[in-house]
Amino acid sequence: MAKPPQHTRIGLAGLAVMGQNLALNIAEKGFPISVYNRTTSKVDETVERAKLEGNLPVYGFHDPESFVKSIQKPRVIIMLVKAGAPVDQTIKTLSTYLEKGDCIIDGGNEWYENTERREKAVTESGLLYLGMGVSGGEEGARNGPSLMPGGSFEAYKYIEDILLKVAAQIPDSGPCVTYIGKGGSGNFVKMVHNGIEYGDMQLISEAYDVLKSVGKLSNEELKHVFSEWNKGELLSFLVEITADIFGIKDDKGDGHLVDKVLDKTGMKGTGKWTIQQAADLSVAAPTIAASLDSRFLSGLKEERVKASKVFQAGGLGDVLVNQEVDKAKLIDDVRRALYASKICSYAQGMNLIRAKSIEKGWDLQLGELARIWKGGCIIRAIFLDRIKQAYDRNPDLANLLVDPEFAKEIIERQSAWRRVVCLAINSGISVPGMSSSLAYFDTYRRESVPANLVQAQRDYFGAHTYERVDMEGSFHTEWFKIAKQSKI
Repeated sequence: MAKPPQHTRIGLAGLAVMGQNLALNIAEKGFPISVYNRTTSKVDETVERAKLEGNLPVYGFHDPESFVKSIQKPRVIIMLVKAGAPVDQTIKTLSTYLEKGDCIIDGGNEWYENTERREKAVTESGLLYLGMGVSGGEEGARNGPSLMPGGSFEAYKYIEDILLKVAAQIPDSGPCVTYIGKGGSGNFVKMVHNGIEYGDMQLISEAYDVLKSVGKLSNEELKHVFSEWNKGELLSFLVEITADIFGIKDDKGDGHLVDKVLDKTGMKGTGKWTIQQAADLSVAAPTIAASLDSRFLSGLKEERVKASKVFQAGGLGDVLVNQEVDKAKLIDDVRRALYASKICSYAQGMNLIRAKSIEKGWDLQLGELARIWKGGCIIRAIFLDRIKQAYDRNPDLANLLVDPEFAKEIIERQSAWRRVVCLAINSGISVPGMSSSLAYFDTYRRESVPANLVQAQRDYFGAHTYERVDMEGSFHTEWFKIAKQSKI
């Protein structure tokens, strides 16, 4: 193994593919790095990759003590290990050798309260702590991710020079990293980013379903449509990779690979956490919730196969999807519906971040978050530029929907949006993301909603009281008695 310089600039523990790629990225930017993994073969593998990828200054260590001691003081170590107990175990192992003023950074998808607990614990030992969201997958980690560090500002300053070079670089807006805020804010923001990602992926899959099932588009046509969409307002990483997927042939049989992939979506938990937080904070996030429900339902493959037989036998069958449509018109309508729904999904995510920021006193800058998501990350999109501009125009914007630019775009697209949702419903194609986005918009834009009846019901059976539209105060009515008398 190559002998390191007297001391390296930074250390990284946890060498699964994300860890290896981030270490190589850091080394490539000119920062000598020490690496360590409990399974030592991963250390040797990373050092070997560093040689092959340009003799990069990566130095491997098989034991935690020599690893920690190889790093210059104040030491900075990034951990990329599985969330939960493995993080606590790694902190325990490393902190045996760390000294006051050294810093630990957790780069995993961790629950934000675990980060706050750990920050408190290590601070008592004189160490600094950051919880840093890393988005962009394996490719992003190697070539430039979006980074969301939160926790000790002093710790952030230790490694700001590294992060500014390692993060994705966007010519007109700089590196995709910023100090997010105190405590677990970096992890929280990454969690909501993933929730928005769930929504985005669901909406794209619904666009695909309508175009394929109702419009009868082939995979070649779908590839062309998504490639074209990726040149306009939908330009984004997820639309780009969707076009790629439609073009890939099956290497184990005939036809396209996408048609052989089992329709059962996995998940790691960040989407679920996002919806739990939305419920705790009373923030409506129906698009993200619909994407989560769709993943749950996709998991019931065997039940769905049986149900399809029951309803086919009952005469529902394929009658629904056999509607005559104008293909070109449908493609344009679906593009508009996808964009309008996407605005709602991002509005929900941003409102959730704002609500948490207010609750915790984090003072998060929503425009700055939109900026660092423009590159490197999975939800990177040209559309984020518009979101940043909206918050630049009005940092206190109540909802993205009421930003003048976005409001104008939704008004222009809402007829197409309604046509697509109606067509899908009449064709028996579920579009929970698009329809819940539309319901969110329609509820938010209405001065009066039927909540007056719900509140009257609550007062009727539970004496929960109600407010009136025509006078101040809290009121209770003996609804039951009045109703009973009127029946006599």
